[in-house]
Amino acid sequence: MFRPKQFHFLFFLFFIVLNLFAQDKGKVMPFKKIIIDIEAQHAVSFNYTEDNIEGLEFNPPKKSLSLEQKLEYLRKKTNLSFENIGNKFINIYKIDTVSKMVCGYVLSSIDKKPIENANIILNNKNHFTTDSEGYFEFNEENRNTFVISHVGFASKRITAGNTNTKDCIQILLEPEITELHEIKTNAILASGISKKTDGSLEIKPKKFGILPGLIEADALQTMQQIPGVNSLDESVSSINVRGGTHDQNLFLWNGIRMFQTGHFFGLISVFNPNLAHTISIYKNGSSAFYGESVSSVVDISSTPEKAEKNSFSAGINMINADVYAKYNLSKKSYIEISARKSITDFVETPTYREYFNKVFQNTTITDFSQSQNLNYKSDKKFGFYDATIKYAQKIGIKDQLVLDLITIKDNLEVNKSATSYNINKSQNNILRQQNYGANLSWKRNWNNFNTTKINVYNSSYELLANQYTTYENQRVVQENTVNNNGANLENNHILNSKFSFSDGYQFNEIGITNLEQVTNPDFYRKVKDVLRTHALIFEGKYNDTVSRVYLKGGMRLNYIEKFKKYIAEPRIQLGYGISKSVTLELLGELKSQNSQQIIDLQKDYFGIEKRRWIVSNNGTIPIQRSKQLSLNLFYLKNNWLLDIENFYKKVTGITTSSQGFQNQLEFVRTTGDYEIWGTEMLIQKKINHFLTWLSYTYNENNYDFPDYEYQRFPNNFELTHTLSWAGIYEKNNFKIALGTKWSSGRPKTSPDLSQIDLSDPVLVYNRPNNSNLHIFSQVNLSSTYKWETAHGIQYKIGISILNILNRRNETSEYYRINSLTNSIEEVDTFSLQRTPNLSFRVSF
Repeated sequence: MFRPKQFHFLFFLFFIVLNLFAQDKGKVMPFKKIIIDIEAQHAVSFNYTEDNIEGLEFNPPKKSLSLEQKLEYLRKKTNLSFENIGNKFINIYKIDTVSKMVCGYVLSSIDKKPIENANIILNNKNHFTTDSEGYFEFNEENRNTFVISHVGFASKRITAGNTNTKDCIQILLEPEITELHEIKTNAILASGISKKTDGSLEIKPKKFGILPGLIEADALQTMQQIPGVNSLDESVSSINVRGGTHDQNLFLWNGIRMFQTGHFFGLISVFNPNLAHTISIYKNGSSAFYGESVSSVVDISSTPEKAEKNSFSAGINMINADVYAKYNLSKKSYIEISARKSITDFVETPTYREYFNKVFQNTTITDFSQSQNLNYKSDKKFGFYDATIKYAQKIGIKDQLVLDLITIKDNLEVNKSATSYNINKSQNNILRQQNYGANLSWKRNWNNFNTTKINVYNSSYELLANQYTTYENQRVVQENTVNNNGANLENNHILNSKFSFSDGYQFNEIGITNLEQVTNPDFYRKVKDVLRTHALIFEGKYNDTVSRVYLKGGMRLNYIEKFKKYIAEPRIQLGYGISKSVTLELLGELKSQNSQQIIDLQKDYFGIEKRRWIVSNNGTIPIQRSKQLSLNLFYLKNNWLLDIENFYKKVTGITTSSQGFQNQLEFVRTTGDYEIWGTEMLIQKKINHFLTWLSYTYNENNYDFPDYEYQRFPNNFELTHTLSWAGIYEKNNFKIALGTKWSSGRPKTSPDLSQIDLSDPVLVYNRPNNSNLHIFSQVNLSSTYKWETAHGIQYKIGISILNILNRRNETSEYYRINSLTNSIEEVDTFSLQRTPNLSFRVSF
């Protein structure tokens, strides 16, 4: 029982609480006073007209409520609309009870969870956000469409008239995870050439400006302007990247490995410059998806990044003529055709004569004519062509099929005859070089984050030499064929805007056949070797443009069936932006190669295209392996560009027969390695329409053959110093470029005259590569002009002059015994003399 005092206290307390509650319940305030209190508490400002709030009175909302909760309370009490703009201004409108309302919920398409604070942007530029439940509403009458957006999701436009206003609509937003585009620098060397974040150089032929001596974006000629890339004999079939031989470079055309890269036996690239859309060149740090190369990678893709309109163009210069056409068969398919053929069948231009003299000097084609006391006659036919076909078909919105075909052929026929002492001698020479390729690729975009690419390809190469001599009644046939098949699978996964990774599998089969057949005396040899390789690839990439960090690391694991051998090849590309102007870059890679080109005899294949492909036997012909590391400092500011790269590279498993020796090592068969380190520098400045650059390369490149008498000596392809300069002017449709290239002479081996009996000479040499050729120096000029008619037809003319000063540059030197004079003679090979070229092109 309660005592009286306790009872009285509880009764009194209950009465007070009840009285306070009754007072709170009945405390009605004017609406204007309520919103003034809210303004003071939440630092907002209400905008309204007196007519809309006149006479409104009710209990104020609790002070503990949030601003949004108070506005919702007022909305229910007053039937007014409250538009909150940035939690600063609140507009008060009178709701028209006749008008329709649009309401909805914004959800994620992946997990169906509500998206809070999604932005709803109306036609009148007013906007508001969704609540914690993803809910929104507005008056439909004055809003035809609205846009919903949120960070991390793709924006979506909704038409209010298409919504059902009886029920709230449900809107699903797709996550937007976009891989950041790699930042590219301004033009390097010329417009249309840029440096990518992964350290590679990218050439866009359609945007290509001009370079000294070039009037077209020839991929392999342009490549030789890059520091560290040279061709000692001016041939695109002898490109040396940081001391490597040409066959150590990987050339890909739409996924097809190309074993022939030059027309006119090396003076013109086989890749039509009017066709390629993107050319990527890697000197180091190439992707793990590139195999079968211990030097550089040149990847040419003629598939455009976006749809292009129908087009047609045709052109001619003093060597060849070509046509190009692209036709859209439908909105989802197109066909692209290109063809190019030499004009040497019809006319011998000055350009052709200079090219012919350069290519065939000191070969059996011209040696015949040097014989004395002969009534000599020669009838020669030379020609080349290339053609490509691309068919692309989109299937639905996720799939695309692309078929690429390419054919390349060079053909030389020389019939020689001479009369000596009433005896007629004749030779019928045929030299043919050709490459066919096909690639079928399928690409599927599973969603915004996952893509799969599959392609199967074939590349077939043939080099054939057929010589018949009536005087000696002898026939000599030499043939080198390559058949390369493969399949690639590549999956790309985007985790978020910074992280992505790729994985894949590659199968490659290469079969190489070498045939030699001689009559009188009879000799026949045919050797065929086949290698099959499997590769697993994993590659991850981190790209943060805010912190300016780029990291790409990959691993390629090769398995060679025949040798039951595993080879791991890690790759890395690391870039760090010290500031907006300065970037530090580290590139590294380990690579291997199972095929290579060798020379048995310098007069094979008439001494013109004397290299033949072979595959490794893991013994006398080892698997070539390379390791390379480079550190690069890149500066770009106020149109100044400075690029300094220090590198180290070592390639093991090379053979003497692959290095083109023409000294005492010509007939020595041994294996070893070469080691090169050096510095490459490019400084460039752009002033309005004028661009000038200066590049310098220093390297020290040495062979190491452990089993040879002279173990270590300079590499055949060493150019210790190389200096290039160019000045380019581009304004509107006029372009002109003047440039020069200077390099120290390549190594040569001199005979040791103190050890030679001149009465009965036998060649005795000094230490291999004990001296150097004379300095190489050349000045080149080119210019183009383009104009367009009122009907949209474009015309372009161009002129180039190689070696303006007509300098006689020596590119090689070797010695031989002249059996007629019984003496030692020096044989020199020289570069192109002054060579002009003109071009004309029409496009529409």
